[in-house]
Amino acid sequence: MERLRDHLLETGYTIDGVRERLGAMAASALSREELVPALRATADGDPLATLIRLWWLGVPVPASALPPAVTRSGLVETDGDEVRATVHLQPWETGGYLVSDRKVRPGDPALRPDHVVGAGGASANLAQLVTRRPVGRALDLGTGCGVQVLHLDGRAEHIVATDLNPRALELARLSWELSGVAKVDARTGSMFEPVEDELFDLVVSNPPFVIGPEGRLTYRESGAEGDGFCRDLLRGTPRHLSPGGQAHFLANWLHVEGEDWHDRVGGWLRETGCDAWVAQRDVQDPAEYVELWLRDAAEQGTRSYAEHYDRWLSWFEERKVEAIGFGWITMRNSGTLDPVVRVEQLTHQVSLPVGDYVDSVIDAVAAAHRAGDLDAARPRTVEGLLDERIGLPGAEDPIRIVLRQTQGLRRTREVGTVEAALAGVCDGELALGPLLNVIAELVGDGEIPNADAVRPLIAEGYFLL
Repeated sequence: MERLRDHLLETGYTIDGVRERLGAMAASALSREELVPALRATADGDPLATLIRLWWLGVPVPASALPPAVTRSGLVETDGDEVRATVHLQPWETGGYLVSDRKVRPGDPALRPDHVVGAGGASANLAQLVTRRPVGRALDLGTGCGVQVLHLDGRAEHIVATDLNPRALELARLSWELSGVAKVDARTGSMFEPVEDELFDLVVSNPPFVIGPEGRLTYRESGAEGDGFCRDLLRGTPRHLSPGGQAHFLANWLHVEGEDWHDRVGGWLRETGCDAWVAQRDVQDPAEYVELWLRDAAEQGTRSYAEHYDRWLSWFEERKVEAIGFGWITMRNSGTLDPVVRVEQLTHQVSLPVGDYVDSVIDAVAAAHRAGDLDAARPRTVEGLLDERIGLPGAEDPIRIVLRQTQGLRRTREVGTVEAALAGVCDGELALGPLLNVIAELVGDGEIPNADAVRPLIAEGYFLL
């Protein structure tokens, strides 16, 4: 693996190297599973083009074009004068490499049940969410090809990685070895079984959250009823979090007729005893959802496509599912008898990585919930806040005032003149109660606003305590 890594780096088989060589058009076409532009971009047969074809595109290359570092790696097979990769080997943004099963494309054979998928958008999404603070013990639950470990390396003193699929751990070990990551404690088992009596400062998981009628593919489906796997994962997490420990997950949940999804997901978390924040990032109708995951398994164009599509839709219909939500879940073991759960929808662009400020998101929610008498609090306006006013030309008063965050989660909220005025003057020096009294006199509203009206603005990070 060390010799192979040296060759990959010397050849320029890195994230930047592959992007530059393929170009925007070929990269965009690959996202649609179209290989022709990428094959044209790598037609010269130079060392980098050869590696891209072998490892990324999964097509045979001439054996004469490869050095022993590749042919003797154990990750390729020779057929006459040609060599074909037996795995997908991709450079990753950390500077390391990931080994997984070969990418499946339309026309390929059906996936094996223990298929190990490579890293993609969901993996990057979770890595962007996880807190950046250093920790002692970290757990990557359902490690797959081992991608989250590459992000945890250097941030955690001790890393445990688990997976139900032994093949996943086999390939993950190759990923870690190829990336120079040492001392990962890898264990086989379901959910928290391999770490039954252990505590962690950080738990991360990109779990098998796909919701459907059967659990055919281990990497994405648990076989649990509906969204029960994600529910059970959240409920089982607190007993494995150290005091102050955090957990970050990706999840899917059902939008069921007659039920508010906020109550559904919030209900999973209210009995955990942890502070929690849920952000729904996307919502799909059942047809969109089924098409996405049938395409993921390259089932489009197969004989069974229509049958699987119809059975999946029938399964949703029987359960009165109107939509499926996808999002982030963060939990913190705050050691309080009064935990708070915030569930919201955030479908706009936010500042990345979220991990740079996710701690402050939980801090704000908890502070707003637990702050006692806000009249005596000394809030200050968050940095980068804009005051946007919309009104008729020449009018004395605006029709609408909006506070807009330019950093972090970039939330927007329509406010009244009192809140807008408060945002302009509070700097952490003066108490909120007297400030509101003065502002009310100046704007001439008459009634003095209650300090508790500012609590939602504190929870959403417009004001800091």
